[in-house]
Amino acid sequence: MKTLSVIILTIMARKNSGGAKNKRHAKKPQKKFSLMNKWLLIAIAIPLGFFILLGLSTASDYLWSKVKNPNYGVSFSVKYAKELGNDWQANYKALLDDMGFKNFRLMSYWDEGEPQKGLYNFADLDWQMDEAAKRGAKVSLAIGFRQPRWPECHQPNWAKDFGYGTDEWQAALNNYITVVQNRYKNHPALASYQLENEAKNAWFGECPGAASTDRLIEEFNLAKQNDPNHPVFMSLSDQHGFPAGQPVPDKYGFSVYRIVWNDKTPIHFYLTYPTPVWYHRARAAAIKIIKDRDIFIHELQVEPWGPSATKDLTIEEQNRSMSPIQIERNFNFAKRIGRPDIYTWGGEWWYWRKNTLNDPSIWDSVKQEVQGHSY
Repeated sequence: MKTLSVIILTIMARKNSGGAKNKRHAKKPQKKFSLMNKWLLIAIAIPLGFFILLGLSTASDYLWSKVKNPNYGVSFSVKYAKELGNDWQANYKALLDDMGFKNFRLMSYWDEGEPQKGLYNFADLDWQMDEAAKRGAKVSLAIGFRQPRWPECHQPNWAKDFGYGTDEWQAALNNYITVVQNRYKNHPALASYQLENEAKNAWFGECPGAASTDRLIEEFNLAKQNDPNHPVFMSLSDQHGFPAGQPVPDKYGFSVYRIVWNDKTPIHFYLTYPTPVWYHRARAAAIKIIKDRDIFIHELQVEPWGPSATKDLTIEEQNRSMSPIQIERNFNFAKRIGRPDIYTWGGEWWYWRKNTLNDPSIWDSVKQEVQGHSY
C-alpha cells in the first residue's frame, strides 16, 4: 500500500509540474491590430509614397537632362492615309515639305507588296523612297509580318492558306523580307530597318498571337545576312516592360502613349497612363546596362485613341485624348525622357483634320514643335 501511494503521489506531482510548465510557456493573447491603426498607416503611406515618387521624378530631372533639340521623325502609312480619304501623295509631301520632317518610318506591307505569290508591286514604296531621297530625308523601313497600323499583321490571302507558322508560311515570309531588302538596301534614303513591330504584343491587332522567339531570331539573322550594312531595330511590345523573348537588335524602340480609350475592363473610360518620366528614363538606362543597346522612342502618341475609329469621332471626342494642349504636353513629356530620337505617330490624322475637317490647329501645333528644333 505504501508503495502504491508513492506511485500515485509521483504521478500527480508530474502532472502538476507539467501543468505549471504549460502555464509558464503558454502564449499570451495578442492584441488585435485595430482598424484605426490600419487607417493611420494608410494615411501615412499614401502621402509618403507620393513624395517618394515626386522626389524620384525631381531627381531624375537632375540626373538626365531634357533633350532640347531631338531628332524628330514620323511614321507614314499609305494604307491608313487612304482609309482616311486623304490624297496620300499630297499627305506625304506635306510632311516632307511643309512640316519639314527628315526622318520617316515607312511600311512594306506584305499584302500590298506581294498581293499574289511571286508577283510584286512596290510602286508606292518606290515613290516614297525616291521623294525622301530628293530632300535628303532618311527612312527606317518596317519589314516583316507585323507592321504599324491596323490590323497590325498584314499578310496576303494566299499566305493564309499555308497556315500561320508552318514551314511553307515562314519560307514565304522570309522570301518577301529578302525581296524587300534586296530592292532597297542600296537606296540613298535607307537608314535602317525596323523588324516586326511590337512583335510580342498579343493583345492588340488581328494577329495569331505573339511571335515566337525562334521565329524572331530566324528573321533577325536573315535581315542581317541580307543587308549587313544597315542596322536592324526592334521595338518593345508595351509601355512598361523590358526586352524578353527576342534577339538583341542594333537598337531598341519603345512607345509613349499618354491618354487612350480603355475597353479591356467591364467599365470603359479614358485612361491616362500612370508611368512617370523617371520610369521611362530608368527603363532606358537598365536596357543600356543589361543589353548594351541604345533606346529611341519609336511611337510618340500625337493622335487620338478613342472609343471608335478616328474618322468616326467628332472633333470634341478627338480632343479628349489629343488636342493642341495635349500635343504640347506629349512633346514635353517625351523630351524629358531624354532620348534624342523621337518618331511621332499621327501624320495622316493631322493632314486629314486640316484638309477634311478644315481644322488646322493640330497640324499647326505639331509644326510649331517640329520646326522649333533643328535636325
